[in-house]
Amino acid sequence: MSQEQWKSKIGFIFAAAGSAIGLGAIWKFPYVAGTGGGGAFLLIFLLFTLFLGAPLLIGEFLIGRKTKGDAITTYQRIAPNSSWGIVGIIGVVTCFILLSFYSVVGGWIIIYLFEALTGGLTGLSQDQYGMLFGEIIANPLPTLLAQLTFVLLTIIVVAKGVQKGIENASKIMMPALFILFLLIVIRSLSLDGASEGVKFLFVPDFTKLTSETILIALGQAFFTLSLGASAMVTYASYLPKTQNLPRSALSIVLMNIVIAILAGLAIFPGVFSFGLEPNAGPVLIFAVLPAVFSQMGFGMLFFIAFLILFLFAALTSAFSMIEIIVAAMTKKDKSKRKKYTWTIGILIFIVGIPSCLSYGVMSDVLVFDKTIFDLFDYAVSNVLMPLGALLISIFIPLKLSKSELFEEIRLGSHSGKMFFNVWYYLLKYFTPVAIIIVFMDALGLIDKIFG
Repeated sequence: MSQEQWKSKIGFIFAAAGSAIGLGAIWKFPYVAGTGGGGAFLLIFLLFTLFLGAPLLIGEFLIGRKTKGDAITTYQRIAPNSSWGIVGIIGVVTCFILLSFYSVVGGWIIIYLFEALTGGLTGLSQDQYGMLFGEIIANPLPTLLAQLTFVLLTIIVVAKGVQKGIENASKIMMPALFILFLLIVIRSLSLDGASEGVKFLFVPDFTKLTSETILIALGQAFFTLSLGASAMVTYASYLPKTQNLPRSALSIVLMNIVIAILAGLAIFPGVFSFGLEPNAGPVLIFAVLPAVFSQMGFGMLFFIAFLILFLFAALTSAFSMIEIIVAAMTKKDKSKRKKYTWTIGILIFIVGIPSCLSYGVMSDVLVFDKTIFDLFDYAVSNVLMPLGALLISIFIPLKLSKSELFEEIRLGSHSGKMFFNVWYYLLKYFTPVAIIIVFMDALGLIDKIFG
């Protein structure tokens, strides 16, 4: 059995940032911020990301590097003969479900990129863009083929391994993503009336905040950092002891925040400039954004660039999701990687078929008043990831002594006692309590207790 490692520190950071950024920051953040009132949602999201997400990210890095285990064996090695391995199992199941519906959105990106390149998105009205999106996602054969294409691209890269596949792809895709995003943001901010979009994003309106919005902001903080599913545990298991974990975590958190804000600045100025609605929901990028770009000079070129970076971000996140499952199944034996990657990838595609058909032939199939796609999305973002994060935040200080944690976090970083204490108490006390309060609030239990 051969243990893989990242080839370089920057390669790991780009790969982990790619896992974190993905659709969560570019597709999901603008629409949940749009429906959540803009600035108020952004503020809550930033607080959750910095004070809950960052400490938990360091924690996942720490136990992954310490044990060199996959998502399941990491917990078993630290707490043998216990039930804590369930945390890793929850992570593997979460990633499987997540990639099954995530690949559907990846397929939509591929379809839109094809339509944009062949002129199918040129010269339509705002209403026609909305109708086109509805027609595309309701058509089973093209959406299934596009979903399969996205899954195959993911399989091909991950099957090559950590260095040759994930790391090499991420080192190209992540810098390209930032460059393309900056160009699009500059163009978006140059529009007449763009200041209204900037105001919407940065000026909080707390009347828009509800308990559900706060839960969504919590789920978004974990979703965009790939937390709670042991993704970062798996990625950190390939790290040498010389890696500076706090610095790496901070770099990834800041990159994630910057990309989320850039996504808002790419979209909301155009939305307000052309008198469109920011609360269009999941269709915001696919139905609203083409209408915005079509009214700009060289708009289609900018939209094609946006779709390319969107696809890059989606793929880098998909790499981490399937890697967690592959690592857990193969126990990191490179000789089994190719076979298991293909097997797992095809199974994910099959399980994702109902999500793909949720806007077409299976649109009438509802569970708890949600389509299969929406049910999977809600379960992952608002239940499984926060639950996984809660269990991890309890597990680390419970099963590892303060001295063990301090020694591990100092390897490669020489972090001081003050930084360690702040991190430790945030992880041990603040993170679990905050997650429990948000869960209770979303279930209406706080009003029942104190109302």
